[in-house]
Amino acid sequence: MLSDVLPLLAAVALVPIGGLFAAIDNALMTVSPARVDDLIKDGRPGARKLREVLSDRPKYVALTVLLRIGCETAATVFAAVYAIGVLGSPWGIVVAIAAMAVVSYVIIGVGPRTLGSQHAYSIAVNSAAVLQAIGVLLTPLTRLLIMIGNAVTPGKGFRNGPFATEVELREVVDMAELTGVVAAGERRMIQSVFDLGDTSAREVMVPRGEMVWIEADKTAAQATSLAVRSGHSRLPVIGENPDDVLGVVYLKDLVQRGLPPAQPTAVEVRELMREPEFIPDSKPLDKVLADMQRSRNHMALLVDEYGGIAGLVTIEDVLEEIVGEINDEYDTDEVPPIEPLGDESGGYRVSSRLPIDDLAELFDVEIDEDEVETVGGLFGLVLGRVPLPGATVTLHGLQLLAEGGPNRQGRVRITSVIVHKLVEKEQEKKKKRKKKREERADEAAAAQAGVDAEDDEEQGNPETLESPQQEITGTADRTTHLHEEAS
Repeated sequence: MLSDVLPLLAAVALVPIGGLFAAIDNALMTVSPARVDDLIKDGRPGARKLREVLSDRPKYVALTVLLRIGCETAATVFAAVYAIGVLGSPWGIVVAIAAMAVVSYVIIGVGPRTLGSQHAYSIAVNSAAVLQAIGVLLTPLTRLLIMIGNAVTPGKGFRNGPFATEVELREVVDMAELTGVVAAGERRMIQSVFDLGDTSAREVMVPRGEMVWIEADKTAAQATSLAVRSGHSRLPVIGENPDDVLGVVYLKDLVQRGLPPAQPTAVEVRELMREPEFIPDSKPLDKVLADMQRSRNHMALLVDEYGGIAGLVTIEDVLEEIVGEINDEYDTDEVPPIEPLGDESGGYRVSSRLPIDDLAELFDVEIDEDEVETVGGLFGLVLGRVPLPGATVTLHGLQLLAEGGPNRQGRVRITSVIVHKLVEKEQEKKKKRKKKREERADEAAAAQAGVDAEDDEEQGNPETLESPQQEITGTADRTTHLHEEAS
C-alpha cells in the first residue's frame, strides 16, 4: 500500500533538504563581507541579498541550524514509523535510529559541509533570497533561540567572520603558501607582523656595550668625525656616564653647522643635540613602531627596570624583524648568527647575541635560564664573571668556547661562541678508554699464560726434582754400605 511507504518517502525527501541547510550554514560562516562587496560591484545576481543576510548573520545562521535539525528529527521519526510497521517494536526503532545516524553523518554532516566550504559564495548567493523569505516567517522563533543560547552560554558572543583567532589566520596564511597564492617570502613577512606584538624591544636592541655615544662637551667636529668613522647618523649624547643620556645629535645637524656661512668657532655637541626618546626595554615592537611613527623619531633609548640605559633601538631594527636584514652600501659583512664549523666535530660558531632558545633548539637540549636571554649572557652567568676570549664553560651537555676581541672603545669583549655537543666527544673518549682496557687485559692474559707455561716446564723436568721413592731408596743403599764397612 502507498500509505505504508509514505513515511519512508518522507524520510528520504527530508534528508537531502537537511543536507542543503547544513551546506548553507557552513557557507554563511565562511563568506567574507568584503568579498561580497566585490561581487556587488561586479553585478553578481543575489549578491545584494547576501549582503543583507550577512548584516544579521547570527539570525540566519540560527535559522539554518533550526531547519537542519528539524529535517533530521522529522526524517528520523518517519524512518522509525516505517521500520516499526515492517519489523515491529522495538527492533524497528533500533534499526531506524542506527540507519538515520549513519545517513545523518554522511549525507547531512560531512558531505554538505564540505561542499559549503568549497563553494561558499555560490551557495550563499543562490540561497540568500530563500533564507530571507523563510526568515520572515520564523523570525520570532529564531530570535527566541538566540536569546536562549546566549542565556545558556553567556559572554560567548557570535563569531562574525571566518577567523575567530590569530592562530586560525596564521593557518590560512600557511595554507595560502602551500597552494601558491602567496610566496614563501610574503608568508614570512605576514607571520613576522603577527610576531611583532610578541617580541620585546630588548630582544632586538643594540646592547649598551655596543652603543657608540659622545660626551656633551665634545665639539661638533669631533662628533662629525666619530659619526663618519662609526657609520652612524645619530649618536646618543651623554653627560657624566652612559646612564646620563642628555640627548641625541644628528649627523645632518653637524654637517649643516659646519657649512658656510656658519661661524668658525668651536661648537659643543650639547648645543646641537635634540630631545631623546626613552621607552622601557620590555615594550612590544608593534607599540615601539607606532610610537616612532607618531613622534617621527627613528631612534629610542631603552631603559631597564632599574632606570639604567639597557641599549637603543632604531626603526631599522624593528623593520628588520618583518623584512629581514637591511644592509646598505656601508654595512660590512656580518658573521651569521649560526655558522657550521664544517669539520667532523659537528660544532657551530654562534653569535654571542643569539637567543638561548635558538641554541637549545639547534642542539636539541633544554636550557631553562630566566636570568639571561642570549648566549653571551648565559656564558657570563655560568662563568661567574665577565667572559673574555678563550674562556670555556660546560653546561647542559655543551662545551662553549668564547671568541672575540677589542671593540671601538678598546674594550675586549666576546662576539661569537664555538659550541660542541659533549655527548659525541664523551662517546669517543669512552671508546678509547674501552680499547685501552681491552689492550691491557690482553697483555695481562698473555703474561699470565707465559708464567703458567714456565711452571709446567719446571714440574716436568726429572733432573731438577726427584721423587720421594728415589730419596728413600738412596738412603737405604747408603745404610747397607756403612754396615758392610763396619763388619
